[in-house]
Amino acid sequence: MDVPGVDPFDVYCEQQFYGGGWIVIQNRFNGSVDFYRNWTDYKNGFGSVDGEFWLGLERIHALTKSQPRELLVHLEDFSGNVKYARYSSFSVGSEVEKYTFKTLDGHSGTLGDSLSYHKGSKFTTKDSDNDSHSSANCANNYFGGWWYTACHASNLNGKYKNEDNSISMCWHSFKSNYQGLKVSKMMLK
Repeated sequence: MDVPGVDPFDVYCEQQFYGGGWIVIQNRFNGSVDFYRNWTDYKNGFGSVDGEFWLGLERIHALTKSQPRELLVHLEDFSGNVKYARYSSFSVGSEVEKYTFKTLDGHSGTLGDSLSYHKGSKFTTKDSDNDSHSSANCANNYFGGWWYTACHASNLNGKYKNEDNSISMCWHSFKSNYQGLKVSKMMLK
């Protein structure tokens, strides 16, 4: 894909569900890729578009900087329950802004909103503490980079675990707790 401001890159386009035409920015489904990574990895992306991956904050910023994009979050638990949240407007700031979660509006879908809590937050990784927690690095506490506040209502980059635990890949309103999830896919249109 060619986007101004970044080198061309490969993308995974979701064409089967939700009307198709979605650019996948995060894909997790089997725990084969460790998401407990440093700033450089989250900036540039990691994994493979034919498996588990994070597209990269620099690319996500490039995709959303000229105008906010629609965001779709598709989640599945270990019992096979599938839910989604759709946001009409989503954007991420530049690296100078620590990839601040700038825009998030227009929630709809079968999944409660556990993302708005993070709006306005800077991205935090294990080696770059930008969250608002006064005495801890939330990325270290919850084993993944994310737009933490102090600390989270969702963490789709947490540990891949079939456990009800806040360190798991989770979305609080999926079942009103921190149930570990089996599948997470974040997509832009």
